[in-house]
Amino acid sequence: MATEEHGSGLAIHPMDQFVVKPLFGNGPVEWYTPTNVTLWMGVVVLVMIAILVLATRRRAIVPSRGQSVAEMFYGFIHKMVEDVAGHEGLKFFPYVMTLFMFVFLSNMLGLIPMAFTTTSHIAVTAVLALLVFLTVTLVGFYRKGIGFLSMFWVSSAPLILRPILALIELISYFVRPLSHSVRLGGNMMAGHAVIKVFAGFAGAMGVASVVPIAAIAAVYGLETLVAAVQAYVFTILTCVYLRDAVGDAHH
Repeated sequence: MATEEHGSGLAIHPMDQFVVKPLFGNGPVEWYTPTNVTLWMGVVVLVMIAILVLATRRRAIVPSRGQSVAEMFYGFIHKMVEDVAGHEGLKFFPYVMTLFMFVFLSNMLGLIPMAFTTTSHIAVTAVLALLVFLTVTLVGFYRKGIGFLSMFWVSSAPLILRPILALIELISYFVRPLSHSVRLGGNMMAGHAVIKVFAGFAGAMGVASVVPIAAIAAVYGLETLVAAVQAYVFTILTCVYLRDAVGDAHH
C-alpha cells in the first residue's frame, strides 16, 4: 500500500498485509471470529485433501499427474523421516507428513496475489512448534522414562564441565519452540514485506517503475525458493527433535 500523506512524501505500509481481519463486519476479533487467517488455513487444508486424497483415490500402476505429485511428496518425506529419525521415527510419519504439507502449502499459497500467508504469523508457527515440542517431550518420557534426561548430560565431556553443559543443553532444549517458530514466521514475513515495499515504489514511479517491477520479479522468485526451503527446514528439524525421543541418546 502506497499513499501520499499530507501532499508530501510517499508512505508505504508493508505490514498492513499481515493484519488479521474478520471475514464478516468490522467488529473485534475474538477467538471464535472467522478471519482471513482461518479462511486461508481452511484453503490449505482443502488443497491438502485434493492432493493427498482426491488425486490418489484411483491409484494406478501408471500414475496420473495428481498421483505422481502425491507420491513425490510421500516418498520425499518418508525418506527424510527414516534417514533422520530412524526406523522408529516412521511411526510419526503421518504427523510429519501433515506438518510439512501444511507449512509448504501455506507458504506457497501465500505467494498468490491478495492471498494471506498464515505462516507469517508467529501465533500460527508457535502453535506448530509447541505441538512438536510437546510431542517430542511426552514421547521421550514415555519411551525412556527418566532416562530421557540423559540427553542433557554430556558424558564424553570432562566431569567438571558436565553440569555447565547440562545447563546449556537444558536451556537450548526449551528454546527450541521459539527458534523453530520464529525462523519460519520471520522469513515469510520479511520476504512479503520486501515485495510490498517494491510494489509501493512501482505504483508511484510512473514510467520508471520498470526498476522496482524487475526487483519484485527477482524477490518473488527468491521468496518462492525460501517458501520451499523453510518448509523443508521446519520439517527436518522436527525429525531431528523426534530422533532425541525415539533414538538412542548420543552426543
